[in-house]
Amino acid sequence: MADNKFLSKLTQNLLEILDDEEYYDITIEVGKDPHVKIFRAHMVILNYRSSYLRRILSTNKRKNDGTLAHIKLPNISPETFQIILRYIYSGRLSLVNYDILDIIKILVAASELNLQELIPYLQLFLIKNETKWVEKNFAFIYKTSFKNDSFLELQKFCTELISKQPEKIFNSSDFTSIPEKALISLIQHNGNQISEVQVWEHVLKWGIAQNPEISSDPSSYSNDDFNALKNTLRQIIPLIKFTEFTSKEFLNKVYPYKKIIPDELNEDLVKSFLDNDYKPNKKSEPQIIKKEVKPNNIDSKIITRQHAELISKWIDRLGIADELKNSYEFKLILRGSRDGFTPEKFHEICDNKSHTITIIKVKDSNEILGGYNPIEWKSDSSYGITKDSFIFSFKNNDNYILSRVKDEKHAINNYWNYGPSFGDGDINIVVYSNNVVKKINKLINTFQGSPSTDNTDRKFNYCYCSNANYEIPIRKTDGEYTIEEYEIFQIAKDI
Repeated sequence: MADNKFLSKLTQNLLEILDDEEYYDITIEVGKDPHVKIFRAHMVILNYRSSYLRRILSTNKRKNDGTLAHIKLPNISPETFQIILRYIYSGRLSLVNYDILDIIKILVAASELNLQELIPYLQLFLIKNETKWVEKNFAFIYKTSFKNDSFLELQKFCTELISKQPEKIFNSSDFTSIPEKALISLIQHNGNQISEVQVWEHVLKWGIAQNPEISSDPSSYSNDDFNALKNTLRQIIPLIKFTEFTSKEFLNKVYPYKKIIPDELNEDLVKSFLDNDYKPNKKSEPQIIKKEVKPNNIDSKIITRQHAELISKWIDRLGIADELKNSYEFKLILRGSRDGFTPEKFHEICDNKSHTITIIKVKDSNEILGGYNPIEWKSDSSYGITKDSFIFSFKNNDNYILSRVKDEKHAINNYWNYGPSFGDGDINIVVYSNNVVKKINKLINTFQGSPSTDNTDRKFNYCYCSNANYEIPIRKTDGEYTIEEYEIFQIAKDI
């Protein structure tokens, strides 16, 4: 029977080790001048609690002359690192003790230090417990979440808020700080939740805020002021439904800004409001900016943008002839030839990351294999459960096989000694190290009665495919094959 009653004592002892001045073997310089603080810590604990710190420590080991290892973390404030460090040692973090800005700072620091278990926890805490604050400070949250590929929950929250409740963003305290593309999306998703004249007033407010040198009174504007505002709102004015204004609203709210309205549109609107029988031409109607949905350029040595487009359709369960519904950014997080092929490297980089695409190039062929995992990778020898994963293969660029999961309880294989693996062998990556390869070669050569002459320093990267938990096999033959290269991308919607 599992008993956790001793964990509190363990936590207490580890914090005592942190506070002890005798046994530390590393110093950490945190912050920037003039706010810098030196922390003492223990390499063995940092090494196992943070993969980011492990990489730094691998090149900053204690020297033989007794000099302590020393590292610098300039992008984190001492106050935030103090919280993070105590969490690293104790495994505890009581968020009730901190204000919301502190929690966001902890989230950003956790991402930098690759404390993957904290990242989704802190995001969900903000969304579930501080919804009103997040809505009120939408621009700040939006910019924070889309600057970091790890903040997928916050990105999803922002996207849904734009689509379902745009009025909350129009009324947020930092509305004028939102990026232009977020404002365009807001206007397109408004759906009459606030009136068109209110949309126009918010657009003017946003445009003026981007040009702090001009006032809110158009009667005092110079031609340069009008031109500056016109350039700022060039992409946004065509989206406004001016024909839904009353004559009085147009006279009081739009006409004073006539110099920022395109001439043909302005003339057409004046005629429309002066003559009830006048039929405005299409220039008076809001111009819907239809974004051509295509995957962004992809940093890959294996697949092209056309491959990425088809994978994006599969993620959204679309047919090959359907139009793309979403544009996804494919963010490269691991490349075998750059980062290594070992399971340890895969789990170090990819554990706790969700929405990933694995791409495999089969050696000495034009065959490409891959799979989509919408849930987090782990290394606890468990099975990840999902109904949305799939595996696939490409050959000669135009031939493909798509195989969706049929046994969702065994969709993802989190065995610690495998690389990215799907099902019970539907796609499994296994890496034999140099020593193992040499032993295998030696055994083969001994059996064949010939001396071993292969002393090259290399690794054999093997993958094998079967058909156990997915609908159909993605290769005509199962068994092992050699990997020439493999890449893993984390995807996010580009709104």
